[in-house]
Amino acid sequence: MIYKEFSITEEGSLDYAKLTVYIQQPSDSLKITKRPLVLLCPGGGYEYTSDREAEPMALSFMAKGFNAAVLRYSCAPAVFPTALLELGRSILIIREHADEWEVDKDAIIVEGCSAGGHLAANYACMWKRDFVSKALLGNTSDEIKEKLRPNGLLLCYPVITSGEFAHQGSFEHLLGDKYEEKKEELSLEKCVNKDVPKTFIWHTFTDGCVPVENSLLFATALKRENINTELHIFPEGEHGLSLANDLTLSNWGNEVVPEVEVWIDLATNWLKKFF
Repeated sequence: MIYKEFSITEEGSLDYAKLTVYIQQPSDSLKITKRPLVLLCPGGGYEYTSDREAEPMALSFMAKGFNAAVLRYSCAPAVFPTALLELGRSILIIREHADEWEVDKDAIIVEGCSAGGHLAANYACMWKRDFVSKALLGNTSDEIKEKLRPNGLLLCYPVITSGEFAHQGSFEHLLGDKYEEKKEELSLEKCVNKDVPKTFIWHTFTDGCVPVENSLLFATALKRENINTELHIFPEGEHGLSLANDLTLSNWGNEVVPEVEVWIDLATNWLKKFF
């Protein structure tokens, strides 16, 4: 396996921001050459990035035949758009090294859990905006912006809305003293556009932290734009299940839910249809 870390430094980045890549070692004896890559954004309410939604999930995707990467993005006191730009920079790094790592440049899937799901979905909605390409590439032409395009979006119990069903703490940490000014702008069910890639979403009906309505609102917005979407709502399970098995069981919760553990099989089957 090729394992590398890259420091990420954008305006407002904190010193721990980094991209870690997990690349299956290319070999002439393997028929598979270029592989898709899943870029993971762990959750943590924009306060921290969860270990449970980082390397264990990356290795699970590798076992399914994908390359993987984990972005440890800057959280509070860093504020929007720092993490968004760090995600864009990560995609540029992956595409820059794609030939070396035998990564399919047209199969970079952005994944996010909880607040990391907000980051991933926010990027999927905003990657083509001028402020993103200007900050990352110094250029706002549509041709240049294509370097920033995510090819797929995978959301696990994502934070989406700043409205009635909001996880308010995530937005407060993301926006700091601009919370009231910016919260509507970053309510993502209002931001979906035709440039959002095909999307896979899952949530649990009984999530008491980030209500399932977050995923339902985003899926409805995707439907309005006719964006290919697969949505799974599992009947039971608390927030932050990660892999929903004992590999990601915490010291404080009850995150083993066998009925939900199948989500990664559903997600990888969905990915393999397109990538």
